[in-house]
Amino acid sequence: MSGKQTAIDRRKVFSRLLQGWWKDRVQFSRKKIHRTCPVCGYHGIFLSVGRPSRWDSRCPNCGSRERHRLMQLYLDEHSIDLATKKILQFGPEKWLMRAMKGNPDYEPADLYAKIAKFRLDITAIDRPDNFFDVVIANHVFEHIDDDKAAMREMFRVLKPGGCGFFSVPINLSRDETYENPAITDPDERFVHFGGTDHKRFYARDFAAKLEAAGFTVETYRRKPEEEAKWGLLRDECIYIARK
Repeated sequence: MSGKQTAIDRRKVFSRLLQGWWKDRVQFSRKKIHRTCPVCGYHGIFLSVGRPSRWDSRCPNCGSRERHRLMQLYLDEHSIDLATKKILQFGPEKWLMRAMKGNPDYEPADLYAKIAKFRLDITAIDRPDNFFDVVIANHVFEHIDDDKAAMREMFRVLKPGGCGFFSVPINLSRDETYENPAITDPDERFVHFGGTDHKRFYARDFAAKLEAAGFTVETYRRKPEEEAKWGLLRDECIYIARK
């Protein structure tokens, strides 16, 4: 993508590695294998992120996580320049916001996130039909009560021939998404769905849900050895949804 970060800030990397050791030194209890970040070009040790901790998840140079690197790999592989596109992203992420600084048609949106420039409801998007070239929602749908309405809205505002990039926490060993509206306690939700504000845990039927909203869907993953090279989650997919 245009604006792709390439400079390696060695002082920042050292500072983040030091902070990582201080916060979660157990991650250094075994030999760390060097990974490569396709977002910024860094090659070296990755850091843990999240609670519970996911080792080797965050690039210490640009801060990218697994899903960001997987999407970047798809963009690079297909020579897609997002800087020339009219884009709506729900759940805006700093790695893409930095890259899109020069794109006046990039709209980072959310109902609550402070970094979002636009306050929009993903289940009732205040934009016309066929408005955006690209729509993006990484790890958003699991937070939404009516995820079907959110998917339909993302389809509605996407131009014919446009492309959506979607990812969710997913259990690829199961056929059907697990959800139970009766589970409302945050601690119970964490145990059942993997997050205190998650409403469901998706399964292999996620692509079918997008298709029911009108999309044509392609599931994008990398080979196992590439997952190790780029520091990707073994069960993570990017769903490329076209209109």
